[in-house]
Amino acid sequence: MKSKILSLVVALASGSLYAQTVGIKDAWVRTSVQGQKATVAFMKLTATENMKLVSVSSPVAGVAEVHEMKMDGDIMKMRAVKGGLDLPAGKTVELTPGGYHVMMMDLKAALPKGSTVPLTLVFKDAKGVESKVEIKLPVALSMDASQHKH
Repeated sequence: MKSKILSLVVALASGSLYAQTVGIKDAWVRTSVQGQKATVAFMKLTATENMKLVSVSSPVAGVAEVHEMKMDGDIMKMRAVKGGLDLPAGKTVELTPGGYHVMMMDLKAALPKGSTVPLTLVFKDAKGVESKVEIKLPVALSMDASQHKH
């Protein structure tokens, strides 16, 4: 039993060390209603070294991907970010409406305001080492001052 507890403590400790390598602030998920198949998550990511956000997942969605919205001539296009989202050392990368965001598709249930959504972020450093960070995001209509704790 002691070895199981020690393994858990080591796993938690390494996760918390890694969480300090990538700061996550102002994270939230937009509400959804019954029958709605997609929603989005937003946050601010700041890495202490060059990293990439290579994947995202959540048990509330069949598919979660990092997407980018940008203008192509007069048309706003949204597409998945291939190869991961670059997080340059010391620079905050914002996932915001109209820019980069986490697209959550094939929702399994409605996401009402006030609930929370678990999200797993997978980062890769310059050496190719992957690490996971699990967070819980508040569900809201929009970001407000009460959510700046994340």
